Amino acid sequence: MNNKRIIKKYPNRRLYDTEDSVYITLENIRELVIKNKEFIVKDVKTDEDLTKNTLLQIIIEREGNSGPLFSAETLAHIVRFYEDSIKSIAGDYLQESIGQFALKENNTQHYIETNTIENLINDN
Repeated sequence: MNNKRIIKKYPNRRLYDTEDSVYITLENIRELVIKNKEFIVKDVKTDEDLTKNTLLQIIIEREGNSGPLFSAETLAHIVRFYEDSIKSIAGDYLQESIGQFALKENNTQHYIETNTIENLINDN
């Protein structure tokens, strides 16, 4: 059984969280992502999966508001991948690389949290 939260997107671009029975914003969806909550965004009329488009919207907003993560050169490379015969390989490689980066980030964060100066002093 699928336990993903369902977010319905209406023609007026409003987003409705069916689990909490409330209208939400892109910021609320960003918070779900940060909390590692699984969800799917569906068009209310066509039932089309709009999850990737919604996540891209969040990235576009974040790129403009909080300083860019991607350079123009990196984005140009990604655009070119869509025209390349190895598109699926590039997508798989990017997904694996980002997954490994996220794992390293989590491990580093855990190390920092468990090895604070206070903990190191108390251990001695």
